[in-house]
Amino acid sequence: MNLFVAKLNPSTTSKDLHKLFAHYGLVTIVNVIFDRATGRSKCYGFVEMPDRDEALEAIKELDNTLFQDSYILVRNSKSGDFRHSDNQSGNRNQRRSY
Repeated sequence: MNLFVAKLNPSTTSKDLHKLFAHYGLVTIVNVIFDRATGRSKCYGFVEMPDRDEALEAIKELDNTLFQDSYILVRNSKSGDFRHSDNQSGNRNQRRSY
């Protein structure tokens, strides 16, 4: 299952994401996207996890959590639903840091 991860800290690397998602299962591919012209992170990337249940658990546990000083967004990249809900009141107390 291919996961879309957004709102990353500009300093987050593919290695950082691999380590984070590996807590939930096997990670086969991680790719943080960089701007070719500037070399800077575009603050999003993709994580491939072959086991659907492990990927769904990662989405459930990591979406809207603090990682490297940024609240990240984690979605199934094939769903097309990458929008972040503006209704965050009440959710901040449930956020976790990694």
